[in-house]
Amino acid sequence: MKDSFDILVVGAGPAGIAAAVSAAACGKRVGLVDDNPAAGGQIWRSGGEVPDDAQRWIAMLEASSVARLQGWRVFDAPRSGVLHAERGDGECGELCYKNLILATGARERFLPFPGWTLPNVMGAGGLDALVRGGVPIAGKRVVVAGTGPLLLAVAAHLKRHGARIVAVCEQAPLSRLVRFASRLLGEPAKLRQGAEYRIAIRGARYLTGCWIVAAHGRDRVESVRLRQGSKQWDVACDFVGCGFHLVPNIELPALLGCRIDHGFVSVDDSMQTSVPGVYCVGEPTGIGGVELAVLEGEIAGRAAAGRADEARKHAQRRRGKLGFLRALQEVCTLDPQLRSLPTADTRICRCEDVRLVSLDGHNTWRDAKLQTRCGMGPCQGRVCGPATEFLFGWRVESVRPPIFPALVSSLGSACEADGLQQNSAPQGASPAFEKETL
Repeated sequence: MKDSFDILVVGAGPAGIAAAVSAAACGKRVGLVDDNPAAGGQIWRSGGEVPDDAQRWIAMLEASSVARLQGWRVFDAPRSGVLHAERGDGECGELCYKNLILATGARERFLPFPGWTLPNVMGAGGLDALVRGGVPIAGKRVVVAGTGPLLLAVAAHLKRHGARIVAVCEQAPLSRLVRFASRLLGEPAKLRQGAEYRIAIRGARYLTGCWIVAAHGRDRVESVRLRQGSKQWDVACDFVGCGFHLVPNIELPALLGCRIDHGFVSVDDSMQTSVPGVYCVGEPTGIGGVELAVLEGEIAGRAAAGRADEARKHAQRRRGKLGFLRALQEVCTLDPQLRSLPTADTRICRCEDVRLVSLDGHNTWRDAKLQTRCGMGPCQGRVCGPATEFLFGWRVESVRPPIFPALVSSLGSACEADGLQQNSAPQGASPAFEKETL
């Protein structure tokens, strides 16, 4: 499969949908590629509780001229203006573009602790997604732990599906949460939403400055040990949803050569990255919530379509919302005590079964990866990479294709397509043309 677009959007979450719809409204040929079978991303995932704003944007997407490539995963960017993608059935595609908008979203941050690999211990967002997909949770005892607004949202959703919320454990201290709430006085909608979540889980314990020390069980989790200050105690449970805020998915931007600053993609007021013609929106530029992500999508869609004046008007609104992004980053700062959670036998890399004791004596991510295979499994360090960054201060030093696991047949098809491209220079082409093509 091969297709070309004026503007190609990677990621069909809120930011990507807004970008695609806005660009298509400007008369451009727009493609929207995403590895999920339906648009909406994790935050607007279907399940009977889609917010009104989400329904409105998805309806606009369905009514637009946007070409939707659902179920396709981008795994390589071989040259400027081209991405390679693979569909779930193994078909390989070459997607060409004039301008590119990256809306690759974010994933949960996991911190290892004894027992975190037991069945029924999972990410808070992952547990929420399973319930939306039909996994029964009614009557089950659930502990939700970690940090960030997602905890309350997940707990409220699980409670509506009949779960017994035993406790919500927020690692941030109460003083920091109060300071965060005071900064939201200018955004009553967010305060109201937080209050609604808290009311929805009334009866459940909401503990601040608290986290899981260990999970216990034989065939699955049966209880967790909680710590709050100097106090520790055990709580029986059937499920644990644990996530320590979000980590931006910046592998594709990094592969394209976009400048990364403190873990996020650097952009200007039009959401353009350091690479001309490549824009980035949503969580990869900063974790600031769905409203900011949608606004950034609208800016990038208009800017990429050549509507600079319209993009600038929206950019002014964006600057006014960056205060929430900074406040959220502060409240989700991880307590240094969390570094002491894993014991010598705790798995740090689940894919390759690398335990903490095996990482002793290594000083960098690269060294540990070469000597222990940490980060070389199917997730390619997406779980253990952020964990070791927090635990040891290691940073992932490079990104190489394929950025996601791909079939050998897809890699072969991509190489064959590159070979045809390299051999397609017209006779008498200048050395500069040949060099650029190669």
